[in-house]
Parts: sequence; structure tokens; C-alpha cells
Amino acid sequence: MRVVHISKVKGIAGSEGHLLRLLPGLLKQGVEVRMIVLEDPRYPAVSFCRALEERGVPVETMPIWGHFDPLLLPRLIRKLRALRPDLVHTHLIHADLYGLPAAKWAGVPAVVSSQHNDDAFRRQPAIKWINRWAMRHADQVITISYALARFVTEMKVADPVKVVTIHYGLELPPQVPAAREVARATLNYQPEDRVIGMFGRLVRQKGADVLVEAFARVHTHYPSARLVIVGDGPLCSQLKEQAQRLGLGESVKFTGWVDQASRLMPACDMVVIPSRWEGFGLVTLEAMGWSRPVIASRTSALPEIVVDGETGLLVPPDDAVALAEAIEALLADSERATAMGQAGYERLGREFSVARMVNATLDVYTRLVKVKG
Repeated sequence: MRVVHISKVKGIAGSEGHLLRLLPGLLKQGVEVRMIVLEDPRYPAVSFCRALEERGVPVETMPIWGHFDPLLLPRLIRKLRALRPDLVHTHLIHADLYGLPAAKWAGVPAVVSSQHNDDAFRRQPAIKWINRWAMRHADQVITISYALARFVTEMKVADPVKVVTIHYGLELPPQVPAAREVARATLNYQPEDRVIGMFGRLVRQKGADVLVEAFARVHTHYPSARLVIVGDGPLCSQLKEQAQRLGLGESVKFTGWVDQASRLMPACDMVVIPSRWEGFGLVTLEAMGWSRPVIASRTSALPEIVVDGETGLLVPPDDAVALAEAIEALLADSERATAMGQAGYERLGREFSVARMVNATLDVYTRLVKVKG
């Protein structure tokens, strides 16, 4: 079976990390898989392409000039006619807009789209119309969470009979006791520090401003508490100003962008995901892989991953007081926090394995190719 994946890529975030696990897994199952990266020439996707190649997945780039590139559609049609895949699988809105019709007009027998996020902009009338038009060309729509499946059907983006949910998967890493000491040394934290970590892009969706406000409350009761925010984005300067305005000083550390940021998670006593919305939240699985309890917003897909009171705690989004109370609850009971982290590790291996994700995706492919071929 020949399968071509298409996605616009700038760096390596949630959907790209997903592809770096899914595509090699499909390759091991005997699928002849290839990746077409839609690349904004201003932001070369070098790291993603290199990572795929290192995993044995053929990859090629195709320039995309802005949101609406009239030359991209014919270029994709020609490429897909030359490759003659049995199935095309698109990811994110640009690949949906161009890749789905291109695949159909190139005569590809089966076409799949994965939906990765419930971004607020998708509720705009023009975007909804574009999505609906593009999705008419998809034979199957994969959503990465049940919450996202509800969003897709509520927006009438796709016929509910076309929608299937397949959660992201993550390899279960070995538990390494020394990882905590190494990560703390990297961040220059002391053994007695109580470290709360956030990992992600510094954009409004991720809710870092809510966490900084909550931490200001926590720090008055726990002076040894430290907050580390790992990531970068357009709100970085604003967040630093907020921390200074709240008098948090050196108790808050902004690392900026860090390659393989999850390696710093062992330094944390807990990982906080204060998102306002979240299509899935791959960082949640990464925290579970390091046996860290997770405090997350009770929104979108996060309650599908974090079991409240078992692997972590759920709080209302945009509620700094509730978030502070949850953080303090785990700081006050380290045994409970450790037990939650271990339960999360076990849940990751049981419910969110890469093998499970790959096999479920392959089942979709096999069924479609059999019907459409």
C-alpha cells in the first residue's frame, strides 16, 4: 500500500511529533509511506524533514506562498499523479484545503484527513465554509480526541459517519531515577526546590498567563516553589512583565525554546497544562511518560487523558484561584503526587501506546483501500 501524507510544517510541535511516530510505525508495518511538506520558504522545515529522513521516511518539500497559493493545487495534482498513491492523508488546514481536492482530482482512490485542533478561528464563517468544502473530498476524517470529534460534527465540517477517533500515541520510556538530578542540574535547581513546570508555545491558547497569576498565589504559601516555563512564542515578553509586576523575581524561569524539551520534565514535581482549549495535548503524555502528575484544564480533550484524582487534577480553564489550589494540594501531599505520577505512567502504556495508534490508523487505511480500490 502506497500512502502519501501532506502537512504544512514550520517546526516540530504536536502534529509534527505525532507524524514522527506514526509514519515510521506505518513503515514498519509494510506501508510504503512518503511525506510531502508544504513549506513556507521564510520558515524552512529543516529539523522536521531531517528527523523523518533519520527514521527512514522519504520526504520532500513543496513551497506554499501564503494562505492562498493558486499555483500549489496544480503542483500537488501533478506530483500525486506521478506518485500514484493508493491513499493520501492530510493534516492541518492548509493541507486539507489543497491536498484533499488535489488527491481527488489526481485520481487517488482513497483520501483521509486528520483534525488536530479546535482552534477558535475555525468557528469563523469563512473558515467553516472553506473547511466544509475541503472535507467533501475526504472519505474518512480522523480526530485525535472525542472532544475534537464533537467539535468537527458540531461545526458541520464533516458527516459524522465519516469521523473516527484515534488518540495520539507515545513510546513508554524507561523510568530513570537519575533523570531528576540531571534535569535539575541543567535548570540550576536545588534538591529542596519545589518545581512546577509548563511546556508549550507561549500563545493565548496555552494559558501561561493564568499559570503565572496562580503561581503568585502559591508562592506566598510556598516560598521554595519555583515555576519554569519551557517554550517560546509571541507572549514571552508580556509574561515576563507579568511575573515581574507580581513580584515573582527569580522564582520564575523562562527557558525559551529548548530542543527535546520533555527531557527537562524530570526536574518538575508536577506539570501544569492550563490551556484554554486543546485538540489533544501531547505534552500531557510526555509528562505521564516521566511519571509526573499533571494538573490540566477541564477543557477539550484534556479530560480524556488526565483522570481527575488518579493521574492528576483537573481545574476549570481561566481560573487562577482553582489552579493555585490544585498546585498547593499536590505540594502539600508529595506521596499523593508521586502516586498520581506512577498511575499516569501506567495509563500511558495501557491506553496511549504508539502501536495502538499505528494499528488503528492502518485499519482505517486497509478498509478504505479495500472499498475504494
